[in-house]
Amino acid sequence: QVQLVESGGGLVEPGGSLRLACAASGRPYSSHVLGWCRQGPGKDREFVAAIRWGRGSTYYADSVKGRFAISKDSAGNTVYLQMNSLKLEDTEVYYCSIGTGLDVCQRPLRDFAWGQGTQVTVSS
Repeated sequence: QVQLVESGGGLVEPGGSLRLACAASGRPYSSHVLGWCRQGPGKDREFVAAIRWGRGSTYYADSVKGRFAISKDSAGNTVYLQMNSLKLEDTEVYYCSIGTGLDVCQRPLRDFAWGQGTQVTVSS
């Protein structure tokens, strides 16, 4: 069972940047998809970005394309989310997830347990 721990959130002004990190306790398989998801109060968890562990292919929600970049450090079993040009509406709790498809935020691995997430607050 791979456990994921998120870090790197904080308070930033609109237009600012943050980099989130997701550290895996074990090495994901090449078939796994690692994803970033976010959720606000009273809202459903939504997909932000994902990366295929083996190929390194990346995918983004339309709302973050051109502003966010997902990457991986295979040696360190870590996935990063570089967030630039942050907007007020990016204020959410960000979680990372692991699955086998791009529905990683809705259908993570069966034995996956969501972590605490990391709070991102964009405010002036």
